[in-house]
Amino acid sequence: MHHRHNERHVTGRMGWLRAAVLGANDGIVSTASLVLGVAAAHASSQNILIAGTAGLVAGAMSMAAGEYVSVHSQADSETAELARERKELETDVEGEHKELAAIYVGRGLDPALAKQVAEQLMAHDALDAHMRDELGITDTLKARPLQAAGASALSFAIGAALPLIVVALAPAGVVLWSVFLTSLLFLAVLGGLAARTGGSPVRVGVMRITFWGALAMAITAGVGMLFGVTG
Repeated sequence: MHHRHNERHVTGRMGWLRAAVLGANDGIVSTASLVLGVAAAHASSQNILIAGTAGLVAGAMSMAAGEYVSVHSQADSETAELARERKELETDVEGEHKELAAIYVGRGLDPALAKQVAEQLMAHDALDAHMRDELGITDTLKARPLQAAGASALSFAIGAALPLIVVALAPAGVVLWSVFLTSLLFLAVLGGLAARTGGSPVRVGVMRITFWGALAMAITAGVGMLFGVTG
């Protein structure tokens, strides 16, 4: 009899999901805020599009570089930890057995059973056992710099393109409100999708992302209006 495991977990999505949601959110909020600030200062539609496009390109490159450097630092740390653990396994096998057994005892196993489990797992793959149970590094959650950088850049560009499309299509007299309201809608959809994909409450995700997005856009539009009046 084979038991079919039908549970669906979201931990495998965490790496790219975090980068994609962060990128799309930043793309919408930063570009919409930039567009609103420039529009509030009474710039022409052409200048608004130029500023927004420049923000899209610069933001996507910045997101890619930032994610790559950040996640690569994590990957370097993981590599260093594994190298240290590999050396310890070569020089102190008995100590590593005791260390792994102590971890299992701390998780609730009987000392004798913990020792037996540690021996069997280390006989199968000692480094993998310590990587997972001592260091907390798994293949699912392992740092992937290129994946994070690509997801961030692409999602930022897509998110940033949405307010620019609104600018291109909206009449000049209603650009401010058109960008503000549609960007809130885009953020609400993003928050809902991210929450659903990640297994979190959709309502909470929508409210959180739209509140902070609205605040950022309102402040930037206010600054643009201030410069437009005093300029």
